[in-house]
Amino acid sequence: MAALDRFLHHELATFEPEIREMADYCIDTSGKRIRPALVFLSGWRGPGVIMPDLVRVAAVVELVHLATLVHDDIMDEADVRRSRRTAAREFGPVAAVLLGDALFAHALHLATQFPTTEVCAAVSESTRRVCAGEIVQTLRRGSLNITLADYQRIIDLKTAELFRVSCYLGAKLSGAEPACAEAVARFGRHLGIGYQIYDDLADYFGNEARIGKTLGTDLASGKITLPLIKLSERLSVLEREALSEEITGKRPAQLALRLQQMNDLGVFAAVTASVHEEIATACAALAPWADFPATPHLLALGEVLRGQVAALQIRG
Repeated sequence: MAALDRFLHHELATFEPEIREMADYCIDTSGKRIRPALVFLSGWRGPGVIMPDLVRVAAVVELVHLATLVHDDIMDEADVRRSRRTAAREFGPVAAVLLGDALFAHALHLATQFPTTEVCAAVSESTRRVCAGEIVQTLRRGSLNITLADYQRIIDLKTAELFRVSCYLGAKLSGAEPACAEAVARFGRHLGIGYQIYDDLADYFGNEARIGKTLGTDLASGKITLPLIKLSERLSVLEREALSEEITGKRPAQLALRLQQMNDLGVFAAVTASVHEEIATACAALAPWADFPATPHLLALGEVLRGQVAALQIRG
């Protein structure tokens, strides 16, 4: 991670002077950097072994992720990200959109610097899929026409895809055989799905000071996630109609009421069960590769996510 930080800050010099400070604002060290961690752990070759190719590809996926965060915060009208003002609040939404574009572009520029086109092709395709997931979710905001399958498709694209490609490239660049790299990629995909479900649950049950970003925005912005899907399934017809009017913006969002209903109707437990199911599926993908050096470290990430879920608290 220290090598990644040095690399990213060195890259700041390649940005135009007028936007260098803005890019630096986004490339900070306070984030979790899960995707770079997936690259490094998937390519693990022992303590102290730093592969320059892994550092570069970790920078690529982190820049793609940062670009999506900049754009997400504009769409969500979020004020806080990583315990400080979002780029949209700091620089204005118009400049922030273009800043996100610049981060995307630089990520792909770095991907072209590998000796083969495989990395650039993989990252470009994943970036398109991430954007497609965000577009689909944006077009469905305020719509009731979202099934569980639709939701799963959206999070597979917008979140799990970058987890998947991070794991795949980490394993591939470190010399893993193709079947092993694919298994590691499957691990990343299901961990990513589980993580996004957790993140959606945290929007209702998280602690803003601990998580470090604006919470409670999904219902207000008409974004249907698994907690709302599970809640809607459990409500009476009249209550479901009232919730629908909140989602479509016909009446103000009643967050406190919806939290209480989630508590009373077992939504928290149902959603956490879905997270644990995805973690189990992720870990099962690595079962045939127990001797792969990265395996114990990747499995430990599953335990970290379980701990994050356990840290959420039912509240009303």
